[in-house]
Amino acid sequence: MITVDPHRCPQNHPCPMVKRCPHAAITQQGYLAPAISREHCASCGVCVQSCPYKAFVNLGEM
Repeated sequence: MITVDPHRCPQNHPCPMVKRCPHAAITQQGYLAPAISREHCASCGVCVQSCPYKAFVNLGEM
């Protein structure tokens, strides 16, 4: 399961992972930390690998 660590996310710009997610599982309201839809997320890890702030965390890897 992938989650967002809001302490790592700067929350001051549109999150590029919203468009990068191949399953359209990431949404963002304004500049708040992005949210992941459990229904759509396939835990593919694209966001985990791509986020420069390491805000997306695969809980299976903790």
